[in-house]
Amino acid sequence: MADFTQYQNPLSTRYASKELSANFSDQKKFSTWRQMWINVAIAQKDLGLAITADQIKEMEDKKDKIDFKVAAEEEKKRRHDVMAHVYTFGVAAPKAAPIIHLGCTSAYVGDNADLIIIRDAMDLILPQLACCIQRLLEFAEDYRSQPTLGFTHFQPAQLTTVGKRATLWISDLMMDLEDLEALRENLKFRGAKGTTGTQASFLTLFDGDHDKVEQLDEKVTKLAGFTKSFSVTGQTYPRKVDYKIVSALAGIGTSVHKICTDIRLLASMKEIEEPFEAGQIGSSAMAYKRNPMRAERCCSLARHLMSLVASPQNTAAVQWFERTLDDSANRRIVIPEAFMTADVILKTLQNICEGLVVYPNVIEKHIHHELPFMATENIIMAMVMEKGNRQECHEKIRTMSQIASKEVKENGRENNLVQQIRQDVYFAPIHDQLYKLLEPTTFVGRAPQQVTKYLNEEVKPRIEKYQQHFAKKSEINI
Repeated sequence: MADFTQYQNPLSTRYASKELSANFSDQKKFSTWRQMWINVAIAQKDLGLAITADQIKEMEDKKDKIDFKVAAEEEKKRRHDVMAHVYTFGVAAPKAAPIIHLGCTSAYVGDNADLIIIRDAMDLILPQLACCIQRLLEFAEDYRSQPTLGFTHFQPAQLTTVGKRATLWISDLMMDLEDLEALRENLKFRGAKGTTGTQASFLTLFDGDHDKVEQLDEKVTKLAGFTKSFSVTGQTYPRKVDYKIVSALAGIGTSVHKICTDIRLLASMKEIEEPFEAGQIGSSAMAYKRNPMRAERCCSLARHLMSLVASPQNTAAVQWFERTLDDSANRRIVIPEAFMTADVILKTLQNICEGLVVYPNVIEKHIHHELPFMATENIIMAMVMEKGNRQECHEKIRTMSQIASKEVKENGRENNLVQQIRQDVYFAPIHDQLYKLLEPTTFVGRAPQQVTKYLNEEVKPRIEKYQQHFAKKSEINI
């Protein structure tokens, strides 16, 4: 049962997926600590230390059976979380108690476990990111040829297509995917490096045998599922790693914020809307409202995610010499929150993209409101082809455009530029061409072809390896 008298983090209680929340749970953290002690014992036994198979089996049997009450009591007494859990593990596995944490420092347990948890979190986030790209890919294909007003400075500009705009969203997410994949592929383990990174304690354990110390490092790295470890460290793995990972996650926040801001603006224009369920309430007072709640949530949480970058950046900058302990408290908060926030906004974005509603008639209305101004150059060229004088035609169009603009801005009327042209005998030679000259599809350039080429050549090959995740729909908790 939830304790409603104490603060609870909304990321874990309200928004984040069970998988991401579980990945940063105490159960996962401390069972991973125990796995680190098991791994180093296995490696030490293989390399000749007096550790028995019974001791290792006892540790393995008790790995997930953690007495959190005992651990909490010990930590309160000792003011040291690692030693509290060494003791708790020793109580659970008494045969192994003498060899638990042999030659290790706290960072062997904590840092290596953190790297495993970070790796596993990345393995959860990457498919979510790919799913968002895949949903937008389908949307872009469906609307590759649907003309829409393009905007620069949030002012009507040359036409684009709904699908082409979606490829701009995809492009940002693709850069995030590339960044996160590269970090995941190159993530290194800390390994068995000792108190200040010199491996002195392990060298003592193996009577000065440097080869065995190197083998120990390689073995614990491999047992943890990593292919490589840092060649040199201080007491901890470089805190620059945290900065790079949180920066990549914040990059996702930047992309999602931009996408969802666009969707919110389009919703205000009534061109595109996020899903709105039958029983959903948009406003407690204004019953007619259909607020873009999901997109707003994404923007809200994305801002939080983007703000987290400063903490690991500052932490990396102030790690004196081989380490200080002013990294510990903020890492407990920042790293889980960064991953869980990324999880929430990606899950919500996927849900939005699975139910985006497009209103072509509204889009067409907005196009025809602006298109006459955009078509003036085409009209002038058509008149020139019919032996008209360019300068004379330009002046007539300029005068008519000003009249039409005044009617729109001062009197709130529809754009009547085309009507003026139809009624002016000067333009009689092209009257029968006006429909063709004002056809929106002729103003989108190569947008449809760009969509197809980009999706087929760059996006589909990159996300193909995540295909097994694409069938699952996204449901939001609130």
